[in-house]
Order: sequence, then C-alpha cells, then structure tokens
Amino acid sequence: MPAPSNPSSRRKFFQKTAGTLAAGLGFPTLLPASVLGRDGATSPSSRVNLGCIGVGWQGTSNMEAFLELRDVRVIAVCDIDKDHLKNAQDLVNRKYGNEDCATFHHFEELLSRTDIDAVSLGLPDHWHSIPAIAAARAGKDIYGEKPLAHNWTEGKAICDAVKRYGRVWQTGSWQRSQSHFRFACELVRNGRIGQVQKVEVGLPEGHTDFGRTAGQEQAGPPPPVLDYDRWLGPAPWAPYCPARVHKNWRWILDYGGGQVLDWVGHHLDIAHWGLDLDRTGPIEVEGQGTYPRSGLWNTATRYMVHTRYRNGITMKLAGGYPEIKSGTKWIGDRGWVWVDRSGMDANPKSLLREKIGPGEIQLYRSPSHFAEFIQCVKTRAVPLCPAETAHRSATPGWLGQIAMQTGHKLRWDPDTETLLDDPQASRLLSRPMRSPWHI
Repeated sequence: MPAPSNPSSRRKFFQKTAGTLAAGLGFPTLLPASVLGRDGATSPSSRVNLGCIGVGWQGTSNMEAFLELRDVRVIAVCDIDKDHLKNAQDLVNRKYGNEDCATFHHFEELLSRTDIDAVSLGLPDHWHSIPAIAAARAGKDIYGEKPLAHNWTEGKAICDAVKRYGRVWQTGSWQRSQSHFRFACELVRNGRIGQVQKVEVGLPEGHTDFGRTAGQEQAGPPPPVLDYDRWLGPAPWAPYCPARVHKNWRWILDYGGGQVLDWVGHHLDIAHWGLDLDRTGPIEVEGQGTYPRSGLWNTATRYMVHTRYRNGITMKLAGGYPEIKSGTKWIGDRGWVWVDRSGMDANPKSLLREKIGPGEIQLYRSPSHFAEFIQCVKTRAVPLCPAETAHRSATPGWLGQIAMQTGHKLRWDPDTETLLDDPQASRLLSRPMRSPWHI
C-alpha cells in the first residue's frame, strides 16, 4: 500500500501502520524501517521533520545530534537570541547544503507549521512547561531536557498534556542509553548485590561559572540581539545583567534549581531505574543546604537530601560531601555497585564480569538516545525516558529543594503525589507565573 503524498496524511499513515503492526505482534516493539516497508535513510516519506526550539548551548548540541540521523530533517529553528538563531540556521544549512532552514522568533509560529512532526526543546528550566504543553497540543512529539520542569506542578502538567494528546516524549536523561549504566542497573535488578538497603547519589557542588567577567552582575540594557522580556517569560521581572541569562540562569532559583535539579535527572534517574522505581517516589524527604549570603546566584552550593521509600530503601542525594562519590551507588546486603560517566565499580569485583542470562531482567538496549526517540516517533512505542519517568526522577529534587528552603521534614504520598499536613511546603510545589504566561 503506497504512502499518501500529503505530508500530514503521510505521517498519519505511518503512525497507523506502525501501531497496527505492533498490535499484531502483541508487543510495543521498536520496529525497524524495513519492517514498515521504508528504507529509513533516504526516502522523504520516512523522514521525521524536526523543529528545534531554543538553540543556545544545550539546544544546539541536541540539534547537532539530530542532524547526524539520516531519517531526520531539521527544517526550522527558533530562538529569541538572534545570534543563537543565526548560528543554528547556518549549521543546518551547511549540513544539508542548501538555504532551506526556516527561522522563528516565537515558538508558537514554529508549532503552527503542519509539516513539523516533532520538536527538540533546549530551553531554561523556567521555560520548559509552556512550549512543551503547546507542542503536545499542536500534535508534535517532543524531545525535552531534564529536569522535566522548573517545579512539580509544571512537570505534572507536562505529563498530563503528553498523555491527553497521545504524544511521544523523550527526556534528555541520556545515561539510560549508555551500556555501562544499563549493565549496572541490570546487576541491581537481578539481585547480584542482594537486598538493596541504601543508595548514594553524588552530584556536583557549587556554581560552575560559565564565562563570568567583571561587571557580570551589573544591571544594564540587554543586548539588541536578545528579546530579554520574552527570555524572562513567566519568571518575575528583573533587570538584565549578563550573569542572569544563558547557561548561568541555572544558579538562580527563579529560573533553575542549581546543581540539585541540573543533575537529578541524570544520576538519581539512574538510581530509580536500577530499583524499578520509575512509577513511584519517596515517602519522606528532609534536607539541608548552604546558600550564598550575597550576590545574584542563590541556589544551594552544598546540600544533603535524605529520602526514604516504602520498601525501606533510603537514599542520599548530595553535593559537596566527599564521602558521597559522584554518580550512583546501590548498597545491598551482599555487595555494592557504583556507576558514573567515568565507568563503574563493584564489590565484589567479580560482579563486573557477570553475564545477564536470557531468563533474567534485561533492560532495553538503546541505539542512541536521539535515534531511539526518532524510532518511537515512527512506531509510537514508549521511549526509555518518557515524561512520567522524568517527572518521578525529578520529584526527589523538587522535594529536596522545598525541604532545604523550609527546614521541614516532608511526608509525601507517591500515589496521590501530595505533601501531607504541610500547607507551607505544598505552596512551593508551584510558582506564580508573570502575566500573560500560564499553563
């Protein structure tokens, strides 16, 4: 049966075909292009047309990864910094050898294009929810960055929108697509260290200074290339200064969550994966943090968050404590496994030579985090890190921030996702948005 020539109809055709085949096989497998009668490399009818919203630092890095996939065509980019926008457009046009890449200042205009199948969002945390929900409503599949959102309420709204509109969502928790992280989780899942008793998650401390120079915190007019009012968006109004925007925004609570939220979607995400906790969360959270006494940057520089889960497992999430090694460490009654981007270790060492048998739990082997997302766009399968998983991975970080800010020991119901008997802490699950922005 030939695919329709109209782009919109063609996408619906492939989605329906993939869904029918997967249902007939009895499982939501990732079907190769050859199964669907497509070459997956050169045929325009098999390509996923992608728009990239937010093409600064991380956004451009993600865009470049998508540009290397033969079944993806980046056809539009969007940014409110003209320099970022021009750089991204030039990268795309050089890659394809043409001048076809469209540019947009407003994400709403990009989302209105009917020839775009999916979007890659590379935005500051305070801008995660609004474009994500709008993209889902517009019928686009979404690759979004971690943490899922600036706060719990906005993360939940993203999950609800993705579910309501039937979209594919992949979060940039790319460590799940790395073989040694998967193997570490398989060792834990298959009981190689016995009953897990506690977990240690080590994150960075302090503030990484991305290019600070003299006068970076001095207020002044924004550069002509930047639409600063739109950059602030739903965050409270504040005077422009270079230390507030681009990269360093993550050290300001109005826009990000410091090292805690910048990294919780990586190492704690892996901790949850190894414990099969992707659909639940802690029941108790308490924490302490060291905050700067002066200056613009106000996120915690040193922190320790303690969480407890219903199964009795306790977890430490820490930065600035040398005894908590960077990465994820599961500790059981028969040994331990540790994994980080630099590698993995275990006690006993023989665990590193273990083989996971055919009858054991074997986690999905991703071709790459970006390629897997594109496969799922075509097949409608659930990616490795869907919105709900990212939401659950970020929840201990969001709750840890609240515990540090209030000094309260929090009780959390992971089924209803509510804080118990603490109205003050509950108010911090969300934030007011500056008009006219809302979710």
